[in-house]
Amino acid sequence: MSTYTPVAPGERIQSLDVLRGFALLGILIMNVQSFSMPTAAYVNPTAWGDLTGINLMVWLASHVLADQKFMTLFSILFGAGVCLFADRAEARSGRSASVHYRRMFWLLVFGLLHVYFLWTGDILVPYAICGCGIYLFRNRSPRRLLVLGICVFSVATFLNLFFAWGLMNYASPEAVAGVASFWTPDAAALEAELAAYQGGWMAQQAYRVRAAFEMHTFVMPVFMLWPCGGAMLVGMALYKWGVLSAARSSRFYRRMIVIGVAAGLTAIGAGVWWNFSGGWTWQSSFFTGVQFNYWGSTGVALGYLGLIMLAVQKGVFSNLQRRLAAVGRLAFTNYILQTVLCTLLFYGHGFGLFGSVERYQQLFVVLAVWLIQLWLSPVWLRRYAYGPLEWAWRALTYWYIPKMRLRESPAQ
Repeated sequence: MSTYTPVAPGERIQSLDVLRGFALLGILIMNVQSFSMPTAAYVNPTAWGDLTGINLMVWLASHVLADQKFMTLFSILFGAGVCLFADRAEARSGRSASVHYRRMFWLLVFGLLHVYFLWTGDILVPYAICGCGIYLFRNRSPRRLLVLGICVFSVATFLNLFFAWGLMNYASPEAVAGVASFWTPDAAALEAELAAYQGGWMAQQAYRVRAAFEMHTFVMPVFMLWPCGGAMLVGMALYKWGVLSAARSSRFYRRMIVIGVAAGLTAIGAGVWWNFSGGWTWQSSFFTGVQFNYWGSTGVALGYLGLIMLAVQKGVFSNLQRRLAAVGRLAFTNYILQTVLCTLLFYGHGFGLFGSVERYQQLFVVLAVWLIQLWLSPVWLRRYAYGPLEWAWRALTYWYIPKMRLRESPAQ
């Protein structure tokens, strides 16, 4: 019988753990908007709440620096993780397919439980689906993976523009009205969402199940799988090239930072101008306006990647890196913990603050969760080999109960 033990600290790729922790914390900057405000406010900042003064500045900063950037980073890391997992499994037993697909199956199960019982903003379901597909390309050359990743990433743009063209030229008035009401909901729709999430858990369920079903049957296959899958394939290429293990030259990472951030911010800035000039109408922003940030975010994400790799190489902020690495090692548990903490704060089964927290106030929530996870993750890993959900996922994947608690050092 094979035994499965934690990867020894010396065998872990520290840069991957640090980058994963950085990406996970960064994702909350955007997710907190989904936890605390009506759905439309996430994509259309004019749909709900104040957008002047400090709230406008907070929205602008989060849009330029966070929106889709950390999700892209996390997807890149997931793709790299698929390669790394397959390499290690094949080194042990000569095969990896069965254990990989069991792993993705249980990730899908966890994701479905997450989205239908806790929060509709889940990423685990699309990651599990994409993980099944990208595995088939793990042995391709880095260059082919990069080209394929860009092509897959581009599909969402073509679908987006195709839907816009069809909607504006051939759609029924009812379909047009449906898109318009999603982009800028009327008072009744906003009140219904507020009532649902300010209510108890059962009241939330009726609204959440319907929203999750719509997400999985339309939004995810059309708009989510392609950017996730494309970024994962790019991540596989970067892993094979040694980019994610901080193995490239400092000059390489500095160029990645400068080119990625400069190109990305230029595109994102143009998108901000486009959307405000067009008045944030669905005709201007829903399909065309989002493309600036969609592509610009990739450049900024690669810039962040280069920055973290350079920091790992230079050994700067070593204490922060250690804490980020701990957050990254417990990424699954920490991701769900963010949901638990934020829904407890904003939804009706907890403090019921949904719809009453302004954008600038949301940043205090983000900071509080960051501090909790940066403190708790290293403390947990001093005693335990895995986070609770990492342990459960591993046990279900391998059909084996791994030891959770680390062996205590003998008394001196």
